[in-house]
Amino acid sequence: MNAEWRKSSISGPQGDCVEVALLDNILVRHSQDPRGPVLEFTRQAWTDFIGALSEAGELADSLPMS
Repeated sequence: MNAEWRKSSISGPQGDCVEVALLDNILVRHSQDPRGPVLEFTRQAWTDFIGALSEAGELADSLPMS
């Protein structure tokens, strides 16, 4: 999978965060296990997920919306 993975600008030094790749769909993986499983979301599902986090006050501004 040829994807450009991005990590949050507020990631901690332990690397305990997720990375996101923006393709036709949104891909998400654990930064400490780049060869591990990848979650895939449609752009609409990702937008809905980020919107729900934002409404709940749980969102860091550094996550890509789409």
